[in-house]
Amino acid sequence: MERLRSTIEQFSRWKALEVFIDRMEGHREGDFSVSVENAKALLESIGKEICKVKQVELSATSSVNAVLKNAFRALGYSGDDLVSQISGSLANIGHQLGNLRNEISATSHGKPLDELRERNSKVDVLTREFLMDSTVIVAVFMIRAFEERKDAVVLPAADAQAERLKYNESEAFNAFWDDAYGEFVMGGYSYDASEVLYNMDYKAYEFEYNAFKEEEPEVADGEPNAVAEAP
Repeated sequence: MERLRSTIEQFSRWKALEVFIDRMEGHREGDFSVSVENAKALLESIGKEICKVKQVELSATSSVNAVLKNAFRALGYSGDDLVSQISGSLANIGHQLGNLRNEISATSHGKPLDELRERNSKVDVLTREFLMDSTVIVAVFMIRAFEERKDAVVLPAADAQAERLKYNESEAFNAFWDDAYGEFVMGGYSYDASEVLYNMDYKAYEFEYNAFKEEEPEVADGEPNAVAEAP
């Protein structure tokens, strides 16, 4: 944590983040779920601040994963940058922290008493160190990248293309996404995963579409999928 504290001392804008660091350290042994919750909040706050300053709009329902991906994009990393290529993995740390928090927290869901007593033992010391160290690495990188690039002009993602992607014209990507994540059923209603992503977090949809297009340019542009057509 000292590296993160040192970075915050160097760039005073981020001083308010110290509350998360104190909680992460203070509960590391007694109730690790609190440390995890604050690690997630730390990364999310950094991402939201970067997006706010860089005028990158976020959906009110954006997940921490989507927030971090948009923050990397706001910092000016193109799809060809090494950092951009690994940003999905880095952003996934925030997502996994949220999942872990739900699994071991005493308050996220009611638990039987034996599970409450044993919840901290689900995460061993080595894993705790890895999670906290990973959080620090990502947090320091994002803060320093922002400070070094804060005066650079980065066009909002919406200005980077002629117009907003149209859902019905992105059939190849939609099919790819739906094959991967299926559909979501609520009562008598069901929605494809691509439709949910498009309407709930358009910027995340756009990010994933562009990544798909880089991997499968001909398919994304509407060309027949040779693999799909093979007998």
